[in-house]
Amino acid sequence: MILSPTVLSRRAASCALLLGSCLAGVSLARAEPSPPGSSPIAARQTGAPAPTSPDAVLRATLDNGLRVVIVPDRLAPVVTTEINYLTGSVNAPQGFPGTAHALEHMMFRGSKGLDREQLADLAARLGGDYNADTTEDVTQYFYTAPAEDLATVLQIEALRMGGLTLSEADWDKERGAIEQEVSRDLSDPLYKYFSQVQSIVFAGTPYEHDALGTRPSFDRTTAALLRTFYETWYAPNNAVLVIAGDADPKAALAQVRRLFDAIPRRAVPASATVTVKPFDSRTIDLPTDLPVGVAALAWAMPGSRSADFATADILGDVIASRRAALYGLVPEGRALEASYVYRPLPQAGMAIAYAAYPRGAGPQALIGAMRGIVADVARNGVSAELVEAMKKQELAQLAFGANSISGLANLWSETLAFKGLGSPDDLARAYAAVTPEAVSALAKRYLLPDHEVTAILTPRDSGAPVSSKGFGGAESFASPPTHPVTLPGWAEAAIRKLIPPTAPVAPFDTTLANGLRLIVQPSAITHTVTLVGQVRQEGAVQTPPGQEGVDDLTAALFDYGTPTHDRIGLQKAIDDLAAKESAGPVMELKTLTPQFDDGLALLADNELHPAFPERAFTVTRQQLAQGLAGELTSPDYLFGRAVKSAILPKGDPALRQATPASVMRLSLDDVRAFYRAAYRPDLTTLVIVGDITPDHAKAAVERAFGGWTAQGPTPAIDLPSVPLSTSTAAHVPDSSSVQDEVTLAETLGIGVHDPQHFLLTLGNTVLADGFSSRLFRDLRVKTGYVYSVSSRFHWGRTRTSYTISFGADAKNVRPATALALHDLGEMTTTPVADSELTLAKASLLRQVPMQRASVDDIADEDLYLAGLGMPLDTPYVGAQHYYDATPDAVRNAFKTWLRPAAMSRVVKGPALP
Repeated sequence: MILSPTVLSRRAASCALLLGSCLAGVSLARAEPSPPGSSPIAARQTGAPAPTSPDAVLRATLDNGLRVVIVPDRLAPVVTTEINYLTGSVNAPQGFPGTAHALEHMMFRGSKGLDREQLADLAARLGGDYNADTTEDVTQYFYTAPAEDLATVLQIEALRMGGLTLSEADWDKERGAIEQEVSRDLSDPLYKYFSQVQSIVFAGTPYEHDALGTRPSFDRTTAALLRTFYETWYAPNNAVLVIAGDADPKAALAQVRRLFDAIPRRAVPASATVTVKPFDSRTIDLPTDLPVGVAALAWAMPGSRSADFATADILGDVIASRRAALYGLVPEGRALEASYVYRPLPQAGMAIAYAAYPRGAGPQALIGAMRGIVADVARNGVSAELVEAMKKQELAQLAFGANSISGLANLWSETLAFKGLGSPDDLARAYAAVTPEAVSALAKRYLLPDHEVTAILTPRDSGAPVSSKGFGGAESFASPPTHPVTLPGWAEAAIRKLIPPTAPVAPFDTTLANGLRLIVQPSAITHTVTLVGQVRQEGAVQTPPGQEGVDDLTAALFDYGTPTHDRIGLQKAIDDLAAKESAGPVMELKTLTPQFDDGLALLADNELHPAFPERAFTVTRQQLAQGLAGELTSPDYLFGRAVKSAILPKGDPALRQATPASVMRLSLDDVRAFYRAAYRPDLTTLVIVGDITPDHAKAAVERAFGGWTAQGPTPAIDLPSVPLSTSTAAHVPDSSSVQDEVTLAETLGIGVHDPQHFLLTLGNTVLADGFSSRLFRDLRVKTGYVYSVSSRFHWGRTRTSYTISFGADAKNVRPATALALHDLGEMTTTPVADSELTLAKASLLRQVPMQRASVDDIADEDLYLAGLGMPLDTPYVGAQHYYDATPDAVRNAFKTWLRPAAMSRVVKGPALP
């Protein structure tokens, strides 16, 4: 889907709140790329050599002004392209704030030489991540695809730069989808908060409105207006093209020249400038559907193109540190969560300090505490030790950049287009030059109590869910045409062959004497090591009767250190290694190669010897109970609960639910007993990927975890199988929403080990994966009922379910539901067209290697498969099943396992007409 940056950050923040963790995703601009890329400076500062020599990076500027940067990365046979147009909502015409966003949508509606249907078909066949985002100053289009398809991806972008179709008829159809996107965002209280704060901090500037746009402005927007914007700003001399991945730089540049050279440069006006003026302090009160209250303070800050950017970033890291006073409100029991984020736009930025408090409590004491902490920073400066620790962390994270091909492309795009720097090495130099004195001076200059926006986000009730036995009958729809799309010759030649991918070298896979499973995948792309792990748990089965919530409480207490390192001491030890570490049922460790053994020792100490201090237990138990008190009445919780209740039998273990009362009954002895019973090496898997040999990894893990033992035989903790569900309907009111969120769900009788699950995955690709899928075509492109729609199988060891999800205005819910069920029903009765099946096969076969285009993805995929008890080569076994599948086989699988008439419908939001 096409997401504005504010929406990306808002969703991350909302999810964090609902999980009772943190608002670390709060962002004004596009989310920062996951671990940024490498640079010589970062390498020198951290002791790790740069993974990609700067000499290997090829730069060029074409005669028409297009800047090109090609960064090789051999992690996987995959490439990412990002084309950055240096324009966004700042240049929108007066009264039309969403113009840049609307044009972004229309870039997917076809161009000269490649119409919308051809683009959708080709994008699906390539199987990659094909999307875009609009920000205030930059609009980006990115594609991750197999390396062999680089020329095809570049051809798509060249055609779009050379001339969009931009017809009024296409805009009339796309208008409905983009207005559904607006409705979705206006239904989110955090989006409302960000937009209001942005309008205050940047009042009177082009940043006053974010990039999303409004329904009234889209109603007035015409294709002619979009064409004017396109012809004004979408010129090669106003763009930066970044290519990262498994590409030969010289050959890739030759392809770029061949495809883009003929596009003429144009005179491009100067982009609008932003000059932020001081604003008077004020308070915003917002009702929300969140489970907890949030108090937030916001200030203006320098932008990412400012010389003070790195200093402001380090200031944010210092204030947000878990060793600092703001987060200290949490272990003190004064806040459920607290942190600080700095999120810049290119020409100006904002900082937000926030804290969560229990539903029904007052925020004033918390606001006073936050103000006091921030005032102390502004008045007395920052800790020099923390500044150096945060610089070390930032530089270490730069060394992780080439661990993700798309992340590496993103880093270079952020550096060039958003920060105006020449390379990530310049960013590393800026971080290395930051001093404690500069950080303290910046805090004094910007964290001003007289220029502060205070916000109070207060939860409110929306009413109880309403259920019924079923929902209305399906409407009748004519079957959509399924004729093959004729691709241009260059595209057809590029993607004609279907070839199952070759499985990579199998990872080292062993089980230690104590039952712990260790999987090691060496990768010398960077001098870093990533570990992910899990202790397989099923709280619904393992939690003793009457102790609901003990699993969550136990997991939360790992943050409080060990007998060797208390909470702050553990965090300092992690900072000293410039590492990332977390323990509990899910483990993570990221270090530079030389620090891996020391980091692993810290992780093992945390996992095997949690301190479970009594004071922390008392505070955390209270916080968990307070968070639950709000969560259990929140619309999002009630929505998820209604979906579970619709498809699971009464009394199913998965319906067990912790309550404030059950949590407050727990004792520290209950926590320790649960830890002894549930945290066992024979239920644990560790996956290590990176610059390490299997022998080294095994020896280090045996030293750190080899002494861990479990008592008695390995327990059976799987959930029982469930009967097939029947159709019901439920509605969850949400007074904060202007759009309904809809889930259609059912249980299935098939297990993940049944080979037919590959056929179901293939058929679901036809139904709902990408711009050319049936659901996307029918619910968005043809009707404009929705902005996005998805469907997925939820596979478990012992049970499976299937869901279709979308958001729609209340008036569109019934027809969208009927159309979705019609499309699903067609999958059970009629073999898919050969052309559709070929497209789905091409997509899935190309996706298999792309799922291993980052170190994190490699580790996560292996851990996921291990958790399901599946062989690690399952994706490649599946690829052969996809290749061999026939239309009849896919139809028969859907006919056997899917039951459209049994789907339950759960709606959250306004009542249906």
